[in-house]
Amino acid sequence: MNRARHSRPGPARLRRRLAAVLILSLAAAVATFAAGQRGSAQPTIGWGDTGPWVLNLQSRLSQWGYYFGSIDGYFGYQTYTAVIRFQQTNGLVPDGIVGPATWAALGLAVPDRYTVSRGYSRSDDVYLLARLIAGEAEGEPFEGKVAVAAVILNRMKNPRFPGTISGVVFQPGAFESVENGRIWYIPITNEDIQAAQAALSGWDPTYGSLYFWNPAKPVNPWVWSRPVVRWIGRHVFAR
Repeated sequence: MNRARHSRPGPARLRRRLAAVLILSLAAAVATFAAGQRGSAQPTIGWGDTGPWVLNLQSRLSQWGYYFGSIDGYFGYQTYTAVIRFQQTNGLVPDGIVGPATWAALGLAVPDRYTVSRGYSRSDDVYLLARLIAGEAEGEPFEGKVAVAAVILNRMKNPRFPGTISGVVFQPGAFESVENGRIWYIPITNEDIQAAQAALSGWDPTYGSLYFWNPAKPVNPWVWSRPVVRWIGRHVFAR
């Protein structure tokens, strides 16, 4: 009886097979990572991170008596130890890392439907704009919320103002909700996030306005010297 003879694959064929396996493994890893990113409502942050998420964290920890350093947006030693103390007090794993459980315990979890449209390179810009919208335009119509975000973006493009969204938002004395801390404790909604995305996508209901104010509140009389473009809800928008 004749038996079929099986030749062993040569080195070239083995290399091709190995390369195929590596490519498939890499593709699976990338897909898993991307799925995790899509499903994450807010970033997990820790030592060395910077940005609005850290500012938000520091502000809340400061309000609750855990953090005594500068609210500067940098996750350093003081922020780390404050997070550890908070986690220990609230029965969380004291690892100094702010993930979903810690965000939730802080009352700062972002709505589940918080997503960033394709094309945005920085989700923290969306988040910070949404924060300002919540602080400055709570109860305003959707167009009015977009308009508030549009003013921030218009200022960013104007040489008289800082050149970044965070720079405009945190410019001293620029916004009441930043000065009084309201920006950090008013919950953001899906609509706030959608309004921020709409402004970043190019919708400007203010037609280039650089200022907005509520006439029912005390304002600097100088602002009325600016050319008024339109009223939206309770706000006046002007260039």
